Amino acid sequence: MAKYTKADIFRMIEEEDVEFIRLQFTDMFGTFKNVAVTSSQLEKALENQCMFDGSSIDGFVRIEESDMYLYPDPDTFQIFPWRPQQGKVARLICDVYRPSKEPFEGDPRYILKKTLARAEEMGYTFHAGPECEFFLFHIDDDGRPTTLTHEKAGYFDMGPVDLGENARRDMVLTLEEMGFEIEASHHEVAPAQHEIDFRYGPALQIADDIMTFKLTVKTIAKRHGLHATFMPKPKYGVNGSGMHINMSLSKDGKNVFTDETDPQGLSKEAYWFIGGILRHVRGMTAITNPLVNSYKRLVNGYEAPAHIAWSATNRSLLIRIPAQRGEGTRVELRSPDPSANPYLALAVCLAAGLDGIKNQIQPPDSVDQNIFQMTAADKKAAGIQPLPADLPEALDELEKDGFIRQVLGAGPAETYIQAKRAEAQQYAGQVTDWELEQYLYRI
Repeated sequence: MAKYTKADIFRMIEEEDVEFIRLQFTDMFGTFKNVAVTSSQLEKALENQCMFDGSSIDGFVRIEESDMYLYPDPDTFQIFPWRPQQGKVARLICDVYRPSKEPFEGDPRYILKKTLARAEEMGYTFHAGPECEFFLFHIDDDGRPTTLTHEKAGYFDMGPVDLGENARRDMVLTLEEMGFEIEASHHEVAPAQHEIDFRYGPALQIADDIMTFKLTVKTIAKRHGLHATFMPKPKYGVNGSGMHINMSLSKDGKNVFTDETDPQGLSKEAYWFIGGILRHVRGMTAITNPLVNSYKRLVNGYEAPAHIAWSATNRSLLIRIPAQRGEGTRVELRSPDPSANPYLALAVCLAAGLDGIKNQIQPPDSVDQNIFQMTAADKKAAGIQPLPADLPEALDELEKDGFIRQVLGAGPAETYIQAKRAEAQQYAGQVTDWELEQYLYRI
């Protein structure tokens, strides 16, 4: 059931003295874009008549087919509480369409919608809940971000040791004002690292919420004279930032992952869902971990998974099953990081899980020991394979996995792979500070 009608939008615009409306959409690589219109143009916007140049957006279209239209989703209407109270600013998240009134196949929101429709055809509703981590760093005298912090706080520490506590509190209060249900917020393991968790929900809403969450966190951080970054591994020698994704499927309003008669409390659908993700996870990794920098987080020793295994008991593995059972039973994928495009990440996770259910893919035996303490021989004996070690390898795996490429669509998949290969190639040619420190004076 729709949350807002067009009449509701017009009424709220008038009652709240909204002057500007940002028509937001997300490019293929997870960057929020927008076209701003005044309230006088709202009717035109809600009639899907706002056009933009798609050739100027990364991963969209060529210049000879550049006209694109924004179709606002009324349910995403939101007033930004940090903007002026007179002449307020609101937003609407939009789908991207071609002039032919056909959905643009490269729109990440459309790709997720297509995958959700396949789940509905199988009788399932997909819910997800992210755990978003980020760093708060100082900015320099010119307002540019640094990786500097004065704090030494660690996991669950509080003020005065946690110097970001006030900024994080304001983020939570702002998010709640915007309708988020915040379940927890705390300092994470690394100095200057934080986590804010919001309630799980329908996957499309959660993808929208992740984009809004990142925008809000960055905006409030800036008000505190700080820079919030969702870069997976901004500092050497400390934990990186993840975006664990908790997932469940329901049918007729009931969680299908739970089975009280099973020793683990899991249904056959849950096992098959896990099996599907494990089958496709190497092909998914270029989506869930899309940056060169992502793979500096996925290494042993920093609590991030580097190998393909699952468990119902321990946190060192790629997939774990949190302790809650019954309606709270869920599958947690721990490899994704917050640089991922949430629409694409949720789409490939869901599609892989559904493939597991459709083909009854049984996962391997669970691994109930700390994988970080297992030797290479132990892992080999247990048949435990590694995740891709870098972005080029991840892209190779994506190219091999025709199923995941089909989820993205042939054109969007090719565009994504080409762009990411160019990024990896550009990085490979860089001369880093580490190389200069190691070689410049010695060789």
